[in-house]
Amino acid sequence: MIYKTMIILVAALGLAACDVVPVQQAPGTPTPVQPTSSGPTLSANQAARSFVSVVQTVEPVAERECRTRTSGVNCDFNIVIDDRPGQPANAFQTLDKQGRPVVAFTLALIADARNEDELAFVLGHEAAHHIAGHIGRQQQNAVAGAVIFSGLATLAGGGAEAVRSAQQLGATVGARSYSKDFELEADALGTVITKRAGYNPIRGAEFFTRIPDPGDKFLGTHPPNASRIDVVRRTAAGL
Repeated sequence: MIYKTMIILVAALGLAACDVVPVQQAPGTPTPVQPTSSGPTLSANQAARSFVSVVQTVEPVAERECRTRTSGVNCDFNIVIDDRPGQPANAFQTLDKQGRPVVAFTLALIADARNEDELAFVLGHEAAHHIAGHIGRQQQNAVAGAVIFSGLATLAGGGAEAVRSAQQLGATVGARSYSKDFELEADALGTVITKRAGYNPIRGAEFFTRIPDPGDKFLGTHPPNASRIDVVRRTAAGL
């Protein structure tokens, strides 16, 4: 099955490396990493083989970390390729209808990778989101924000429409309140997974130097790139 995927991937990479357009992220999933295209990339064949090799190596390590660090959590990761035409470099973690953790890579991200360490770090990072329970925690924060904001609107004498607007705003604020912390947590645990799988997390995190820096925006979803690189370096040094 994995070799069939590689053959399909080799063919698809040759068609999907151009014409990048914005992608709509599934609700409730962490905001994806979106590298830019600068510097030397792997050939289509190299990228396909690298991806297959990384998945075979990192997935069992991520599942072992998941079983060690959690209880009653589905640790059977399903690593998939988002082969929809025109999708930009993107990776995200979500859950299927049965609660199985899914980590998806677009073809553009695989093609944009400079080395296997970057692919391994992205996979470790996304797996860490599941291990840390970030989707569930984000949903809880959203519900709490909606309840608080709607309660304030009700106390202020707002009508039904005002309360609904307050609920929506509260859910957005609640979901984003700790999103930066979630990203840094995933960076730290992703570093551990990457290192234990035999890859170099510091080299893998170099893609942070190629993506736009979100800075420290109020209610932003991602921390500054410098903070993320620092977390990776400090975590790796501690291993």
